[in-house]
Amino acid sequence: MEIQVIGVQGLPLIRKGDDLPALICDRVMFEDGDILTIASSVYSKAKGFTRDLATITPGAEAVRIAAKTKEDPRFVQAVLDSSSDILLEHPFILSEVPSGHIGVRAGVDHSNIEDGHIIILPPDPMGAATEVRDAIQEITKKDVRVIITDTCGRSFRRGQTGIAIGWAGMTAINDYRGDTDLFGHVLEITEEAVVDEIAAFANFVMGESHQGIPAVVFRNCRAWNGHDAVYFTQKEDIIRAALKNKKD
Repeated sequence: MEIQVIGVQGLPLIRKGDDLPALICDRVMFEDGDILTIASSVYSKAKGFTRDLATITPGAEAVRIAAKTKEDPRFVQAVLDSSSDILLEHPFILSEVPSGHIGVRAGVDHSNIEDGHIIILPPDPMGAATEVRDAIQEITKKDVRVIITDTCGRSFRRGQTGIAIGWAGMTAINDYRGDTDLFGHVLEITEEAVVDEIAAFANFVMGESHQGIPAVVFRNCRAWNGHDAVYFTQKEDIIRAALKNKKD
């Protein structure tokens, strides 16, 4: 299998109201089965999921946590506003957002945006991926799979990597359970998080600073079968339980 990876070049700085799918389609000749990855930051900017720090008044909880993290209390308030649960307050805020994703500072970011403004994650990343997929199909008549990506740290390892927070046209997990390996052994636990693997490579192409490539196309990726239960339930997630116990 030979996979072609295409960074979408020449996109302008995205602003609220821009038709992001149309701008991408102007620069890519899509084929059926392509996988388009889009940085959540540019999707959020196009949809206006940004905030002006000057308009945010921090509450007592934000002020208390900001004293620990040494961050702007207004920024911390934005993180709290975006979070459905706080797992860790210090040395950084680790929180869950309504979609189920758990990340540092709820994914709230002040990079790649004007001073004094912040970007928040799409509130419905799965819906965002479906919306982009439908728009591309309307424009091009091609069946394109879509992943909305974000960058995230990992337990036990230094450095950030790309992950999928929303996807459409495919399952998140390639479920190998019940299949056999090269020696005929039945696989019992193997579930491959394919959308995260693709998002991670997309992040490598996008870069983390001034590269200006917020969308990447993967061509000739095979299809797979599986499911979308990428997030552990609270009962299954032993790391979450340990963090909550420590906090309490």
